[in-house]
Amino acid sequence: MPREITGVRKIKVGTIGYGGAFNMGRHHLNDLLKNPGFQACAVCDVDPERVKIATTDFPGIETYTDVDTMLRKSDVELLVIILPHNLHAPVAVQCLQAGRHCVVEKPFALTVEECDAMIAAAKKKKVMVSTFHNRHWDSNILTILKHLPKIGRPFRWESFHGGYSQPKDWWRSDKKVSGGVIFDWGAHFCEWMLQVMDAEMQEISGFQVKEVWKNSNEDELQAVVRFKGNAVGSHVASDIALAPRDMIQILGTKGAIVATHRSVDVYTRDKAGATVRTSVAMEPARNSDYYANVHDHLHKGKPLVITPEWSRRVIQVLDYAGRSASKGQALKPKYA
Repeated sequence: MPREITGVRKIKVGTIGYGGAFNMGRHHLNDLLKNPGFQACAVCDVDPERVKIATTDFPGIETYTDVDTMLRKSDVELLVIILPHNLHAPVAVQCLQAGRHCVVEKPFALTVEECDAMIAAAKKKKVMVSTFHNRHWDSNILTILKHLPKIGRPFRWESFHGGYSQPKDWWRSDKKVSGGVIFDWGAHFCEWMLQVMDAEMQEISGFQVKEVWKNSNEDELQAVVRFKGNAVGSHVASDIALAPRDMIQILGTKGAIVATHRSVDVYTRDKAGATVRTSVAMEPARNSDYYANVHDHLHKGKPLVITPEWSRRVIQVLDYAGRSASKGQALKPKYA
């Protein structure tokens, strides 16, 4: 627990969803409490067993089994929404309209229209809404950004996540709930892509295959973004990819970068024109910077790093890729 700092009014925080699969409720509250201006206040989960576990993890915490009751009875000020993807937007809008700040687990929402509704509700009530893009500060992307100038202008981003295996029979494999195969890890990869390909989006395309597994998610979906300035980015999420491929490959006018979660290799040319591959030292991850920034934003008025508008750009790639794949044509983004 953080030491008490005299004079700092603690913002009361809680979660909606305590999380049976990954203990995400406990994870979020512990991350929040690394900052002196937060106080664990309330937990809501439809599963009474998960609520009981929360009282063991955080003795004295308020517990609820429905959101309406929590918003009516609790004075919790900041809520972290840890629910299946299709519930992110409606529950966030409900909390925002009740005047509560919200952090939404990724993905922010399933559609651009849902993002618009969340942003409008937050602005109307003058409260904060953000997405838990803590991997904005992962070791690999911090290392990539540090060495990016060595490869000149990045003109191509390609990333991949997946393999060849039958998806587990649960909500993440149900497209109506999950959004599709690209909405889980794809949110992280597309957020990284937008950090590297720092330009306006001009066109979004999607390409899908659905003929192997019986669940409703696509077997594979590729999102392709054409950026202003003659650059392109793509991400593939696949459950039918039997051959290995690079996790991240970035091509620049003077070199290239190939990266995994734990390694970054920079390819350049020496004076003789020979290719030089350098495995660079990894920057330390700073994932706790996410809640540190939320803390400083709410307590000190510092700019929010993961703004809802930034989060909406990520969802636009995922959402429009699916729409494009269904229509068989490229789409012009609403937000560049």
